[in-house]
Amino acid sequence: MPDELTVKCPTCHKIVIWQESSPYRPFCSKRCRLIDLGEWAGEEKRISSQRNISEIDDWSEISDDHDIKK
Repeated sequence: MPDELTVKCPTCHKIVIWQESSPYRPFCSKRCRLIDLGEWAGEEKRISSQRNISEIDDWSEISDDHDIKK
């Protein structure tokens, strides 16, 4: 078999083979997937941003929707 694509589970770092027989990929198990979801829901994880929402004065500069009223 050709080289298989493998990734590390984001939660426990176990090696996961990236194929259809790995239904929870990139996670190794349903448990690890739910742990990760809980961390996002609990705001332990977040997407980094260079801007702090409290520092934004003009919301129109970040909105593509011009129908939004301030």
